[in-house]
Amino acid sequence: MDILFLCVVIFLFLLAVFDLSVGVSNDAVNFLNSALGSRAASFKRILIVAAIGVFIGAAMSNGMMEIARHGIFRPEHFSFYDLICIFMAVMVTDIILLDLFNSLGMPTSTTVSMVFELLGATFVVALIKMSGGIDLGFNDLLNTEKALSVILGIFLSVAIAFVFGTVVQFLSRTIFSFNYRSKLKWKIGLFGGICATAIIYFLLIKGAKDLSFMTPEVKGWIAAHTALILLSCFVGFTLIMQLLHLLKVNVLKVIVLMGTFSLAMAFAGNDLVNFIGVPLSGLASYQDYVANGGGDAHGFLMGSLNGPANTSVYFLIGAGIIMVVSLATSRKARNVSKTELGLSSQQGGDEMFGSSRIARRLVRWTLSVIYWVHAHTPRRVKIWFRRRFRTEETILEHGASFDLIRGSVNLVLAGALIAVGTSLKLPLSTTFVTFMVAMGTSLADRAWGRESAVFRITGVISVIGGWFITAGAAFIGAGIIVLLMHLGGHWVMIALAAVTLFLIVRSNLRFRNRKAEDRGDALFQEILASEDTTRNWELLRSYISSRQMQFMTYAAETYEAATGAFLDENARTLGKTESSLDREKNMLKNDRRKETLCMRRVAHETAIEKNAWFHLSNSCCMGVLYNLRRINEICREHVDNNFHPLPSRYRGEFEDIRVRVATIYSELLQVMQTPVEDTVLLLRRECDRLKDRLSKTYHALITKLHNDDPGNMTVGYVYLNMLQETREMMSTLRKYLRAYAKLHDTTFSSRRTPGRN
Repeated sequence: MDILFLCVVIFLFLLAVFDLSVGVSNDAVNFLNSALGSRAASFKRILIVAAIGVFIGAAMSNGMMEIARHGIFRPEHFSFYDLICIFMAVMVTDIILLDLFNSLGMPTSTTVSMVFELLGATFVVALIKMSGGIDLGFNDLLNTEKALSVILGIFLSVAIAFVFGTVVQFLSRTIFSFNYRSKLKWKIGLFGGICATAIIYFLLIKGAKDLSFMTPEVKGWIAAHTALILLSCFVGFTLIMQLLHLLKVNVLKVIVLMGTFSLAMAFAGNDLVNFIGVPLSGLASYQDYVANGGGDAHGFLMGSLNGPANTSVYFLIGAGIIMVVSLATSRKARNVSKTELGLSSQQGGDEMFGSSRIARRLVRWTLSVIYWVHAHTPRRVKIWFRRRFRTEETILEHGASFDLIRGSVNLVLAGALIAVGTSLKLPLSTTFVTFMVAMGTSLADRAWGRESAVFRITGVISVIGGWFITAGAAFIGAGIIVLLMHLGGHWVMIALAAVTLFLIVRSNLRFRNRKAEDRGDALFQEILASEDTTRNWELLRSYISSRQMQFMTYAAETYEAATGAFLDENARTLGKTESSLDREKNMLKNDRRKETLCMRRVAHETAIEKNAWFHLSNSCCMGVLYNLRRINEICREHVDNNFHPLPSRYRGEFEDIRVRVATIYSELLQVMQTPVEDTVLLLRRECDRLKDRLSKTYHALITKLHNDDPGNMTVGYVYLNMLQETREMMSTLRKYLRAYAKLHDTTFSSRRTPGRN
């Protein structure tokens, strides 16, 4: 049995290696996004700065390891077997949850997952022990007071970070305005001094006091002279920053990189316990168990975990190396990063989330409050604030989502809040703090305009909801797994290890092989970043063409698949097609929103001239999608109910229609590459001819159905629907051809209005 426990401890460390990788992938947004979003430096330089911070932070994180040892449960009342089951349940659940969120591109909290996994697993084990007749209650088995303070610290950080982010950014923007370069002459030295001093304070509070090789005398001297150190830093850094500004160095970029370093260090120092705290506690438990002769694992109590954690520096350095490598190589980190950057972008951009009822009501309520405040504010005050908050004067680096002022505030404020939490020994979630600070600064900067607020609030609600889902799933998942291990013994442990490894491998293979759903996103970002309106129109034409060609290819394949599945009575294909059509509808809506944003970057005269054809072509695409959904919906209902198949006397003519439709789609895709007037007119006539044939077939079928066997009436109605929707689709394609040609080819001579055929 001792060999089994040793294997479990080794497996915990193997899981810790992977947990470090997926944890960095998710938490990288915490310290990278402000530098990436403000374009403070190249991606490579930002990564190097963050990697140094991560490595140093990992070497300083010893002080937080006690949370995993006795922060949630009272180890003196739990046996070695109990804790081994708890630790394994926590690690298995943690890896599955984090990898799932990474694949979805959603930031979640490693701290919340660890705390609630420990809480859920311990809760179930406590129930098992109490049901076995032990004379102890929950207060004796769970460290409820500590657990409550940890949970409150985590969730209070959401509101505190958002409020502080909004207030501090509002004050910073009031001081500097969006045209901040004209306001830097003397302010930048003070601003840089304050930011750098805050970072140093953070480093002192978080770093120096927990270094394993720091003597008590040095720690005491730092604690006694903290005020003097900070005052000296403020004066020194103010002078240095002012001098750098006079030497034409961009001080704001320096601050952002300093903040990136400090926040990366905070992440590693504060969150490393989430990844290796449990395996290290498992190792300590095993060493104590073996040192006392092994024996009955169910009867050996683990009071030794109440002692302080003395983590070997080799473990910390090894963890730091793994985190640095993961940070540099993880693709999922970049996937998660898109979410926060999209929600905080100063410019209009790709809104990743839809609209929700609660977001619409919040926006409407907020607008009412703003109107009331505006109506009761003195005119001079309104004029003064209007001058300070002219968003059209925003100064952005090329391709940036927001400016350097906001990037600096995001990093410095998040680091300061985390420093305070860490000094109180609370495992604050760096995800919660940094994300909510970023959302608060976005709100203060008016990044959530009337045309994006609903989508972005929906996004924030979705992310916060994901955090609560993380907590619930972590609690329930760890509880179920630990229950299975208690009931099934070592065989369940072995099975869980195999299943976990399988899920890890499958998840990574699926993510690596998954096709990019973001079609042409680089071109979209290029249009938004460009100021050349003439070039923007050429880029937008290419962008629209590529998107709509992809849609028409999809439409041709879907029509072929849905009608073929109806003929073959393949319900599974029809079900998959229905899900695919729902996804395509959302993608079409997202495409239209992005293309509308791009139209604003085009010369006004061109936008006015092409606007009607642009909207008509988009509406035609949506019309084709509606026809496909109607065809698939009624076919699926018919096949699912096992009704009569299409009679053989109708199959031949319908197969011919399917071939004609496929031919038109093929010719359409060729025309879209070179929309010449003659080829467009010829294909429009081809659509007319197929429409006429469909109409004749439709009316002939009605006559046949009057004289047909009543048993075939149901399938006859389905066939009628397919003919009607196909005819409507041909009519829509005919309109689309003209709109596409007018949008892309100025030599196309038709001058009729878009609403006519």
